[in-house]
Amino acid sequence: MKTLYLECAMGASGNMLLGALLDLLPDSEAWLERLNGLGIPGVCYRLERKSGAIAGNLVTVTVHGHDEDYDHPHHHGSGLQAILHQIGHLSVSAEVKAQAGAVYQSIAEAEAKVHQTTPSEVHFHEVGSLDAVADIVGVCLLLEALRADQVLASPVHVGSGTVRCAHGVLPVPAPATAELLRGIPSYTGDIPSELCTPTGAALLRQLSSGFGPMPRMRVERIGYGFGTKELERPNCLRAFLGETENRTDEVYEVRCNLDDMTGEELAFARERLEESGVLDVTVVAAMMKKNRPGFLLTCLCRERQLEETIRLLLAHTTTAGVRYTPWKRTILEPSFRTVETAYGPVREKHYGGTHKKKLEYEDLAKAAREGGTSLWEVRETCSKPIE
Repeated sequence: MKTLYLECAMGASGNMLLGALLDLLPDSEAWLERLNGLGIPGVCYRLERKSGAIAGNLVTVTVHGHDEDYDHPHHHGSGLQAILHQIGHLSVSAEVKAQAGAVYQSIAEAEAKVHQTTPSEVHFHEVGSLDAVADIVGVCLLLEALRADQVLASPVHVGSGTVRCAHGVLPVPAPATAELLRGIPSYTGDIPSELCTPTGAALLRQLSSGFGPMPRMRVERIGYGFGTKELERPNCLRAFLGETENRTDEVYEVRCNLDDMTGEELAFARERLEESGVLDVTVVAAMMKKNRPGFLLTCLCRERQLEETIRLLLAHTTTAGVRYTPWKRTILEPSFRTVETAYGPVREKHYGGTHKKKLEYEDLAKAAREGGTSLWEVRETCSKPIE
């Protein structure tokens, strides 16, 4: 499986991630030109090659000629919906727009929780919002170009001390950053500086599927992305791109028994859980107390999703309590290749270390809808080589 591993020993920020991902791509200057052609008003990406004990990229973003660090949202300027509207009109794929929008949504939700308001009421300083849009959209675009099957990251070094932002002098990590890192392994250290910014934390939260030590992998490329601060250690984020084998991770199984919900109510609850990004939701029929028919609702989620999954179960089902247990699991890592079929290109999923493979359901379903035929016929046709 093609894996991108992010080493956050000096934290993470938007420009550090941009620099590291650009360093992984074969033609950084061409991708820099692509970034500058995104159409973000007044934004200019600049690339500087740093050398020394470690060589890597320093990417800076200027907005109308200003390069001040406005990574912390202000409560005046552009609102969330205006920013999402702006992202929706950029010249990038629908997937990049969705990823970038989800990152910005998470920042707004964290700010809203910290300041006891709603995401729609959080506003961002004009320069800061454009700078963050540039970082977020740029990272999502470069990640799409790398075509990694999964993104993993190390525990995040947040730094120590205090940071000055629009709300005054705040402890490190800043409250919004701490909220975004909830459920993600992080630690302080002896460097008196803010190492992980809200933008960096939001990108890691949205893009990384797991956090921990670097997995066993055959590294093909290494990228270095520098931050703007001069610190006692090289202020960079390191990105490894390579192939991993099957991996073991930990998930939580969250369960509850239900015997007083209608089918419509249960379906609605399941939709809310799936929309939250849990790994899986299953519903099994069961006989409950007093011989009443009921259901066992089970969710699989990652540790960082546990609190939200419990909240959704309590909010959208009739249960008065839930049970949860951590489980270790071993995963066959999938990889994809595109095969040409009578219905056009279809993705085929392969599982590392085995002969297992299958055609991707979403591609087959799309072909069946467009062709006005059955899923079974499409699968049979696509399984045969084109003559």
